[in-house]
Amino acid sequence: MGESVAEATIIKWVKSPGDFIEADDTVVEIATDKVDSEVPSPVSGKLVELLFQQDDVVQVGDTIAIIETEGADEPSNDYQQQPEQINNNYTNDTAYQAPVVETTQPVITQQFEPEVNIPGTELLTPPPVAAPQNFKDTARFYSPLVKSIAATEGIGLAELDSIPGNGADGRLTKDDLIAYINSGRRTQTVYEAPQQETAQPVTPVAEFNPPVTPPPAPVSIPLPTPAPAVSVSGGDEIIEMDRMRKLIADHMVMSVQTSPHVTSFVEADVTNLVQWRDRIKGKFEKRENEKITFTPIFIEAVVKAIKDFPMINISVNGNQIIKKRDINISMATALPSGNLIVPVIKKADGLNLVGITKAVNDLAARARANKLQPDDIKDGTFTITNVGSFGNVMGTPIINQPQVAILAVGTIKKKPAVIETPQGDTIGIRQMMFLSLSYDHRVVDGMLGGSFVRRVADYLENWDVNREL
Repeated sequence: MGESVAEATIIKWVKSPGDFIEADDTVVEIATDKVDSEVPSPVSGKLVELLFQQDDVVQVGDTIAIIETEGADEPSNDYQQQPEQINNNYTNDTAYQAPVVETTQPVITQQFEPEVNIPGTELLTPPPVAAPQNFKDTARFYSPLVKSIAATEGIGLAELDSIPGNGADGRLTKDDLIAYINSGRRTQTVYEAPQQETAQPVTPVAEFNPPVTPPPAPVSIPLPTPAPAVSVSGGDEIIEMDRMRKLIADHMVMSVQTSPHVTSFVEADVTNLVQWRDRIKGKFEKRENEKITFTPIFIEAVVKAIKDFPMINISVNGNQIIKKRDINISMATALPSGNLIVPVIKKADGLNLVGITKAVNDLAARARANKLQPDDIKDGTFTITNVGSFGNVMGTPIINQPQVAILAVGTIKKKPAVIETPQGDTIGIRQMMFLSLSYDHRVVDGMLGGSFVRRVADYLENWDVNREL
């Protein structure tokens, strides 16, 4: 998976158990956030078992299927189905018995009781028994038999990761683990209840007063607000949300619950910018074989403003503010299905206007063709959404978490406006637009948010009509 991708949803198994698979054959289709991807097989072999089903959410690093390869040095199935011939010393005499995994808490056979009924001794408890290891917390692969032997011998995850393996790609095999155990590795000490000893009775001390622990203060837990009931009549159509719409809905609700939203508005005169684009767009398309829209121009202005106000390019982690080094601009893109996806232009501050234009066109085209990769929608630090493409003059966008600000650019319309000249003020026809900045008021105050959106407008208003690309 791409960087920062933590989980994926299985949307379709292309192969079934029993199928023979060549290396690089597609085995399964998965979805991360709003991007679908195909997962190829790393080896050739027979697909033995599927460990997850369609629509299951799987963590990165989990094993999702078992492929049996010719000449494998370990059993691909569970060791209960193919028991190994080893005894307690892991020789080849008797069958190895699988340990029984209990779902309940471990039971201590002997109750710990104080020898003398001294007030306060009821506060004493036996030391806690260590919880079983979770072998999913490692990226290293371990077969079921290796996990079972490790659990029986009390070998923890950290110790297991430190054992060198001689299998394929450094995999830890059964022989490696048995050799490690037989080399003198000490087994884990198990807690046993202390034995009572005969002793002289102890006279309780009258002055002994055990500490009294005050009861915890009551905690008020807010209950979730139930959704309002919706009445459905006979003529209504019920449409089930698709997977992407569910993701968008969850993301929007989470954002509003996380960040106190404030929106500031600025109106900008972009007459010079419009005239400049009209002049160069034909020549630019002929030379670069790319169309130049207003979006790359808005992105360039935003990048310049972020350099002037770097505290808008941050994220919040609890009580910490994470100031981002890179300027990665997310751009909201409408899909033919009506859903929305937000691909990211990485390190936009290192691109000129031509580079930004090519990146915008490439991401928009791949988004509409459903060909984005998981990494294409990750690690954005600031978002731009163009509500003007739908004829809207302004909007109040919702922040794309974990970012702290999002800019909505409205449609450009001709309007009468006051023009200041050395000879006095006049009224003329100007190309005007609104910029709307929503920001997280936990960390972005009105002065910073208002100053930032004003600076973006300044860069657009002061566009050099003689600029060449």
